[in-house]
Amino acid sequence: MNATAPQATKVPDTRGLAGQTVGDTAICEVNQTQLVYRGYEIADLAAHASFDEVAYLLLVGHKPSATEIAEFKREQGGLRAIPASVRDAVVRVVKESPSAHPMCILRTGISLLSHLDAECESNDPAAELRKSKRLLAQIPTIIGVCQAAREGRAPVEPDATLSHAANLLWCITGKKPDELTARVMDVSLVLYAEHDFNASTFAARVIASTETDLHSAICGAIGALKGPLHGGANEMAMEMLKDIDADCAGGAMSVETWMKRAFAEKRKLMGFGHRVYKNGDHRAPILRAWGLKLAANLGPSGQKWFDLGDSVQAIMLRDKAIHPNVDFPCGITYFCMGIPVPQYTPIFVASRITGWCAHAMEQHANNRIIRPLATYSGPAVQGWRV
Repeated sequence: MNATAPQATKVPDTRGLAGQTVGDTAICEVNQTQLVYRGYEIADLAAHASFDEVAYLLLVGHKPSATEIAEFKREQGGLRAIPASVRDAVVRVVKESPSAHPMCILRTGISLLSHLDAECESNDPAAELRKSKRLLAQIPTIIGVCQAAREGRAPVEPDATLSHAANLLWCITGKKPDELTARVMDVSLVLYAEHDFNASTFAARVIASTETDLHSAICGAIGALKGPLHGGANEMAMEMLKDIDADCAGGAMSVETWMKRAFAEKRKLMGFGHRVYKNGDHRAPILRAWGLKLAANLGPSGQKWFDLGDSVQAIMLRDKAIHPNVDFPCGITYFCMGIPVPQYTPIFVASRITGWCAHAMEQHANNRIIRPLATYSGPAVQGWRV
């Protein structure tokens, strides 16, 4: 009798640190069924908390009382202005380099702010919290100055009376948002605020672990978030839908045909799949539901994008068994708000700055430099002289 050949053991693919636990955090838990910020589940937060409250939760470490959140919002309103030199530098970059990506401009703006922050070099916990609050308040202003310059108009002054979400929209568009639009933006910021050791947050922690300053860690995180495989996915998802809409206009091609062609060409379809959420990103349906409310107010011009997105989503699920992530409905929702696509990822920064700063502070509080090992796969040792 022949012995049964032993089954080969499949070696897990750990590239990109897939499936590897690299540290502890009290800030966020991500698993297949839940996303939790400091003990509060994301659906609960999206339904019952404002982004301002979530920002306080992440940065300060506990749910704010009514008095605490009132003081936090008052303080934030007073921190939103940026120095004239930073404003002028942003405008100059846009004028001299119109193709510069808004994420690069935002990164430059934050770097400039560091030079003007008297506490830049201090990693004292109280100083880091103050710097975090300043960055949270000032980022929407930088984004607004950038967008105004891209449109050739004067930037508006930040409004201290508005929520973080409403002020962000005001700075970008120069128009005060209605209640629904502000609420939808607020929910999107809540959903994007934190996500444990994702690429940009891990980059921030690696940088912070060298005991450098907070601004340097945030600039590094922005560089990581800019990539289309991370924060830039919402931009690319909307650009993909615009391509589909153009190619299928007037019945020239069906969505089904477009998708089959994309599959055949092995085109990367953005806004789908997630390293952790194999059975679907539970943030996606939350944002989709709010986006549909916004689209309903716009009529057919808004609804058509969600209908197109639903068609693409159904084909992806049927043919590839891949679910959308939160970037997919986000791209459509921001487009329905009239936000220019290049500003989608900077908006992500206006939210995730809370998670980044919380992680940088947590890293500094119990620090050891992050320095993993690598498995060498190069040639064997050989002599230099022949």
